[in-house]
Amino acid sequence: MRSPGPWHRTARAAGLLGADGSIAPTIFASMSALAVRSGAINLGQGFPDEGPPDEVAEAARDAIARGANQYPPGRGIPELRAAVAAHQAHWYDLAWDADTEVLVTAGATEALAATLLALVDRDDEVVVVEPYYDAYAAVVGLAGGRLVPVPARAPDFLPDPERLVAAITDATAVVLLNSPHNPTGAMLPDATIQRVLEAAERHDAIVVADEVYEHLTFGRPHRSLATFPGGRERGITISSAAKSLNVTGWKIGWVTARPDLVDAILAVKQFLTYVNGAPFQPAVAVGLALPDAWFHAAAQRLDRRRGVITAALEQAGFTVNRPAGTYFQIADGAPLGLADAVAASHRLVEEAGVVAIPVSAFLADPRDPSAASLLRFAACKTDAVIADAAARLAAFRP
Repeated sequence: MRSPGPWHRTARAAGLLGADGSIAPTIFASMSALAVRSGAINLGQGFPDEGPPDEVAEAARDAIARGANQYPPGRGIPELRAAVAAHQAHWYDLAWDADTEVLVTAGATEALAATLLALVDRDDEVVVVEPYYDAYAAVVGLAGGRLVPVPARAPDFLPDPERLVAAITDATAVVLLNSPHNPTGAMLPDATIQRVLEAAERHDAIVVADEVYEHLTFGRPHRSLATFPGGRERGITISSAAKSLNVTGWKIGWVTARPDLVDAILAVKQFLTYVNGAPFQPAVAVGLALPDAWFHAAAQRLDRRRGVITAALEQAGFTVNRPAGTYFQIADGAPLGLADAVAASHRLVEEAGVVAIPVSAFLADPRDPSAASLLRFAACKTDAVIADAAARLAAFRP
């Protein structure tokens, strides 16, 4: 029998597959399934329990009724590409050509996959800030590249700029930045992003910015990669409707980049999903044109709910970070004697009825002691659910 290919072997070594080659469920899927079985409140996996704005949902229903149920154009419908370009112009004063510099994808994850598969050859290096969204390592492995993690540790979860720049060498194909950052909620300083772009220029690397939480920031607005000197020429920006519009299941994302990079990404994307989400594309176009006040209010609601969870965790005795954005916050169980976050996550389900995710799930080496006691909580739930979860957490006594 033919032996597994190189990615299959890499995935097995990384724990993505079982020893027998079966698919190993991710910690996110496992904990979400545990929440369903136990009736626990799921503050682990990052999906909201509220729907999109009414006008966005109505636009999707209208699109289905009008017959938008077959293959859309490979680059995305013109209406959505124009809406993405208009969104970038409105929020960041960026002028992208909707026909040549915008590509619609099956969510940000496919955009990342198609981008990395287009740009990374075997043994190329991809620099990431660690902890990182788990798909990064899997796709780099699929491309045959080598992940180069640069640590961002508690309490601020920001990488040392010197160490980050030093990791970029002639072997680097891509520097992958995620700001606002999943899982920690940190936002990279402008000076750090600028230094990364300058190092990428010296070593002929591409900088990919995962900006899916661009509208969910607290205290300071997000600045897109392409607004920095060199960011448009050497950068690829990826975002999505999932988090901004509460439609994680619609899987509508996009790429903005110079035309030759978009063409290279499209060449891969067409053999992944080909196209996607025909009736959701016009609905997302409506969502991107919502008034600024809607996006600001969404971020304010999330920040308020995050504050409720923070207060409850601190009452229980956890140390909690202060994220600058995203759904997420990090709690350290060490002050409570909870040195093992994996074990602590199960105790929280059993004793408090709340699901959280161990931060070790976002590391290249899950045994790294720097994150041994850290848990990620998601605040993207309704006020009622947040209040219930907070009461349970505040009463938790290990």
